[in-house]
Amino acid sequence: MTSVDEQGRPEPPFDGDEAATLLGFLDFHRATLAWKCAGLDEAGLRATVAPASMTLGGLLKHLAYVEDNWFSYVWAAHDRRPPFDAVDWAETPDWDWDSAADDTPEQLRGLWQDTVERSRAAVRDALASGDLTQRARRSLRDGNTPTLRWILVHLVEEYSRHNGHADFLRESIDGSTGE
Repeated sequence: MTSVDEQGRPEPPFDGDEAATLLGFLDFHRATLAWKCAGLDEAGLRATVAPASMTLGGLLKHLAYVEDNWFSYVWAAHDRRPPFDAVDWAETPDWDWDSAADDTPEQLRGLWQDTVERSRAAVRDALASGDLTQRARRSLRDGNTPTLRWILVHLVEEYSRHNGHADFLRESIDGSTGE
């Protein structure tokens, strides 16, 4: 049974195996981002802290792209999914961050939640047929092919870093604080 903290985030297991521990920390950090973005309207999701242009809405869209890129595009070798499939990333490398201002809170949360669910399903399927040493179906630009373990650790790192940004952004919006 998974316990949750006072914010409703699932606590990573203290005695889980490697996969359960990695997934526990990833889900904890996903839930942290959801908590930091909860209850905010368009103005809240578009707020910045000078001099940066980063927003919580941009974080949601960026992390939806990160999830889709690693679990759908790299891991499963699927084509990019909408809306990421229509982007000229060479021309607009910050599209995920910049275009979030054009989306409603519902669109941003829905995109992120749908992508997270697809990622969870991809990991469940992978672990049902193998372990963390399985390699992605698509190599990276440098020719390396990451393992599932590497991708999961990278996602924990990505969320951890951006949740630090989310802390500052949320506190600047309404004073809400917390780990």
